[in-house]
Amino acid sequence: MADKGETSMELYLDTADLAEIRRLYELYPLDGVTTNPGILARTGGDPVKALRGIRDIIGPDALMFAQVIPSDAEGMVRDARAILKLLGDNTVVKVPAVPEGFRAIRLLSKQGVRTCGTVVYAPMQGFMAAKAGAEYVAPYVNRIDNLGYDGVGVSTQLHDMIAAHHLPAKVLAASFRNTQQVQDLCRHGIAAATCAPAVLEGLVKNPAVDGAVRDFADAFAGLAGEENGMAELVG
Repeated sequence: MADKGETSMELYLDTADLAEIRRLYELYPLDGVTTNPGILARTGGDPVKALRGIRDIIGPDALMFAQVIPSDAEGMVRDARAILKLLGDNTVVKVPAVPEGFRAIRLLSKQGVRTCGTVVYAPMQGFMAAKAGAEYVAPYVNRIDNLGYDGVGVSTQLHDMIAAHHLPAKVLAASFRNTQQVQDLCRHGIAAATCAPAVLEGLVKNPAVDGAVRDFADAFAGLAGEENGMAELVG
């Protein structure tokens, strides 16, 4: 479990839809945006243009995650340098948590490049990425569930293993099916989560809340008229 005094769970938006990023980034207390090649492919456009567009929306200070493409460590390092050139300093390079990826993470860590070991399906796989020097490790919660295992359980085991061995890496849980998964991991003290737009909005969507807000507005309208709020009354 998280110790008292630690910072709150980082919350990222997992999409490359520029309109959704622009809308949701204005509303929610988000720490940045995560992407991967599959997400970029769903935009159907130039991936460089899409990544640059995201950075323009969230600004230079927010964290942005982008993934390398090659399967060899040297190619991953070249892609990492290109990603940093495109997106700037506050960028975390996602590297698959596979043997060549562990090598790339070690090389990039020596150069001061922030990395995320991604495509994590098992606790020891994520642990290896953390031990190699990754700042974040990203278990795919729902994809693990779809294999018949426990995605939340894998994520919490990984979190506890990293803490027990005093590694500085953070678990960045990804691939959620529902809001309960996010809530369970938040309660456990997971450092970060990235959510698709529908899951993010589902965290607070509740018909009872909407009804209560309408009831309060109607009650005040009965006192002061529908066109007036406190600003109009106080002047």
